[in-house]
This record gives sequence, structure tokens and C-alpha cells, in this order.
Amino acid sequence: MIGSNDKKLYPWFIAAFASIALMVSNGLTISGLSVYDVEFINEFGWSRGEIKLRDMVTLLLAGLAAPFVGVLLDRYGVRRCMLAGWVVLILSYFAYSRLGSLAGLYLIHAAFALVLVVCGLNAAVILVSKWFTRYRGTAIGIALMGTSLGGIVFPQYGTAMIELLNWRGAFAWGSVFPAVLLLITWFAVREAPRPAAPAAGAGAPGAAPDPDAGTVPRSDRAIPSGDGVSFATALRSPTFWALAVIAMTTFYTVLGVQAHIFLYMSDAQFDARTATNAISLFFFCALIGKFAFGLASDFLDSRKVFYGNILVMLLGSLILVRMDIALIWIAVVTFGLGWGGVYTVLQLTVMNTFGTRDAGKILGTITVLDATGGGLGIWLTGVIYDATGSYEIPFLIFAALILAAMAALTRVRPLAVQTDAAPGTAERAG
Repeated sequence: MIGSNDKKLYPWFIAAFASIALMVSNGLTISGLSVYDVEFINEFGWSRGEIKLRDMVTLLLAGLAAPFVGVLLDRYGVRRCMLAGWVVLILSYFAYSRLGSLAGLYLIHAAFALVLVVCGLNAAVILVSKWFTRYRGTAIGIALMGTSLGGIVFPQYGTAMIELLNWRGAFAWGSVFPAVLLLITWFAVREAPRPAAPAAGAGAPGAAPDPDAGTVPRSDRAIPSGDGVSFATALRSPTFWALAVIAMTTFYTVLGVQAHIFLYMSDAQFDARTATNAISLFFFCALIGKFAFGLASDFLDSRKVFYGNILVMLLGSLILVRMDIALIWIAVVTFGLGWGGVYTVLQLTVMNTFGTRDAGKILGTITVLDATGGGLGIWLTGVIYDATGSYEIPFLIFAALILAAMAALTRVRPLAVQTDAAPGTAERAG
């Protein structure tokens, strides 16, 4: 087992593995697929709304399944669930290479929903959070870079393979990626050991290895691994629902942008390579934002970092609203940087606020809304385009929803207690 005897380095291996897992799971099921849309339009004659409904199927089913699969993540561990997910993704990509109907497309994307839940965001955040306490923000930032790497790598992969072979060959060869992850998960990944109850005034012997254990000298310090509030306590907290609204609105906008930027630029007569590069640039900027703002949240007030991220996203959306194709590269860079920060600090805020005790159920429930929002963002943007022939109204909706996320952030408050030892004091005012 890689690094199993090195308690200092192995947690960082887990963070890197989580990043690769997110790169493959998200890249193959969401962010790498838009480069195939023109091929589907030309071969099957499907409309944009019909094609983009596939993503709504994936994200809505992932959201609905997340709370239930979260129970499995908590009970059986991330590793076992991931192994099943990689097998499903391998089979799904073989099926994609033989696609012949819309019904088949939607069935494949229903299978992708399971992959997203057991190999995607929730699984990665839980796996990493249980290995880290003090540097949890940095570690989650490293892990979440994987979603951006997927958006950088897999659109390029798809475009290159379409030119080299065809879209069916691209999907067939794409199954190699989850096969490799299946082997890595089987041989190299293990769960963090459960922490032992600490003696009075002492540390917790047997707790999960932390690369730099110790007291974090900040008021918004992370809840220790294995600790936290119950699922019921989280649901009674206004902070939980404020974070859910932020997740839903920002996911709607960012997934709507990333899913349609290729078609938007194709309409403006950009060639496939240039439009693909715009997708990759978007995710490259998000990657920088995830790591930089994840690191910043370990040393600065994470609430202020959160506000800054949403403001940067808002700026990018306002540039898109202008519908000036000459500014598209500025919009892509700005939107990507802001989203990268929001994505990381949102997950970090959830874990630091509620802890890892019922993390699968808590993240899973939030995923119901953010996945629904993301799916609606992709699908409704296509439907509105089919009805109006323009992206003007969808871009206005993006800006309005980011403003709603800003308003919701004002309702986020740290919990007064970090365990259920003192029920009845769930929120601290101010």
C-alpha cells in the first residue's frame, strides 16, 4: 500500500488521489461531454434541449440518490463505494460508444448519476476530511482541483479523439481511465482510522493521522475528524439551508456556462479547437481558484474569502450579459476564477461547520439541491436557446442567481457548538 507506513505523507497522497478521482468522474460524466454535442446534432438531428436533458437526468438522479448513498458512504466507507462506481463508469462508456437513441443516452446518464455520488464530490470531500483537521482547507482545495482538471483534460481528449478516430472511438477508449482508477482504489486507498475518545486535557491517541496536528489559532477552526453535529441538528440550522441555496444557485450558473460555452462559440464561428480551448481555460482558471482560495481560507477569514469569490463570479456573469463575443476570454477567466473559490470554500464551510460525524448525509442532502440546480442550468439554458435562438436570457438568469447566492451568504453563521453535547444551542447570533 502506497505510503501506508508514513503518517505524514499518506494523507497528502489521499488528497492527490481524490483530485484524480474527481478529474475522471466529473470529466467523463459532465465537463468533458459538450465537445460531442455538434456530433450528436449532425448525426442524430437532436436539439440542444434534447441533448442537454441528459445532464439534467444525471444531476437530478445524483441529487436524489445522494442522501441515501451518503448513508452507505458513512457506514461502509468511501473506498468500497468507489470500487463499485468505477465498474459502472467502465460499462457506461462502452455503452456510450454504441449509442443509437435518446432513450439510450438518458439511461447511460442515469448510470452516471451513481458514479457521481460514489466517486465524485461527496466521496472525495469525506475521504479527505477524515484524514485532515488543521490543513483541511488546503487538502480539500487540492482534491477539488480534480474537477477542474477534468474540464481541462477531457474536452481536449474528446476533440482530439474525434479528429483521430470518431466520437464512438473516443468513448470506447475513454473506459481506460476508470479502469486505471479501479486498480489504484483497490491497491492503494484506505480509510482514515476512527479517532479514539481523547482523555481530559489530552489529544486523541489513535486519531486519524494529521500532517500537522495541533490547535488552530482561529475562531473558525475546523471541527476535528470524526467529530461534529448530527444530521438532525444540521437540518435545524438556518446556516445549512443558506449553504444549500448558495450551492443550488452557483451550480446552476457554472454548469450552465461550462455546458454551453462550446456551442455559444461555435455559433460565433469559432472552430472546434478554439471553442475547446475556451472550456479548458475556464477549468484551468477554476483550478487556480480552488487551490489559491482553499489555501487562503486556512489563513484568512473564510467568510470574507467566500464573499470575494461570489463577487468575482458576479463580475464574470455581467460580462457575459453584454453578449460581446470579443470579451468572451475575459468572461471565461473571471467566471472560472470566482467559481473555483466558491466551489472550494463552500465544501470547506460545510465540513468545518458541521464536522464529519454525519458528513455523508449532510453533503448528500445539499447535493439534492445543488445537483438539481446544476441540471436545470444545463437543460433550461438549452431549452431557452431553442425557444429564443439566443443566450441573452440565460445569461441574465445567471447574473440574477449569483446575486441571490450573495444574499444567502449573509445568513451563514458558525455553529455555537461543534458537537451535540449541548443541544438547543445550534446557532450563534451575529
